[in-house]
Amino acid sequence: MEPGIYYNISNEDYHNGEGVSKSNLDDIAKCPAIYQWKKNAPECEEKKQALNMGTALHCLILEPDEFNKRFIILESINRRTNSGKNEYKKIVDLAKINNQILITLEEYDKLLQMRNSVFAHPTAKKLLEMEGHYESSIYWIDDETQILCKVRPDKLVRNDQISIIIDIKKTCDIKSFGKSIELYRYHVQDAMYCEGYKNQFGVIPHFVFIAVSETTDCGRYPVRVFVLDDHDKEIGYQLFRRDLKTYAECVKSNTWHGFEIIQRPDWARRKDNE
Repeated sequence: MEPGIYYNISNEDYHNGEGVSKSNLDDIAKCPAIYQWKKNAPECEEKKQALNMGTALHCLILEPDEFNKRFIILESINRRTNSGKNEYKKIVDLAKINNQILITLEEYDKLLQMRNSVFAHPTAKKLLEMEGHYESSIYWIDDETQILCKVRPDKLVRNDQISIIIDIKKTCDIKSFGKSIELYRYHVQDAMYCEGYKNQFGVIPHFVFIAVSETTDCGRYPVRVFVLDDHDKEIGYQLFRRDLKTYAECVKSNTWHGFEIIQRPDWARRKDNE
């Protein structure tokens, strides 16, 4: 894959293709062995519905015209009857042939409410209605490690006045989004995506999170628009550099072993000092 920006690479080809991504570095941060394990371990498609909901929400918000091409809405079917079982099997087989994802009617209604809630937020609405590119892929060779890196921003806004990367996050609880930044290393994503953008366009962009809760508060799905503070941006950049160097060392030595450190719960360790 040649360095540059590509606007027509499918999500599947991006994830299965060359280059190290932020999610790859998340695995490296745990242990290089986890990175190799995840590449080779079998997946249970039926257990990926939470991921599918996130993908469906992204599609509804960013590319609604593509939704019916990528998803099949499964209306209520009584699978306890033979006719219901046969009808369900036909739909599942059709989805596999067309590489589509099944979601229930109830899930679709919830996703629509979440999508409409996003566009009710004036800042989110303005950002999403700006002219830009969706699901583009940026590849570059890191100067220090000579590793091919890649990022796939949800949306890029670039003109003579401003450069913005917009990232949509589905969260369990909007009040805990700060914890999600630490848990899912969103500050590392901020750093890596900005690095890729700078390498491609020569400027550092603004990185914006549009967070939408999947749980309601007084009947509404809360939406917030966030940017990281400078401290967390710097920490994210340090972790990005650390993990990329580790990855480069593993590639050079072709060694992906390692142990993870585990410890007893804090309450148990405190008892040791009593």
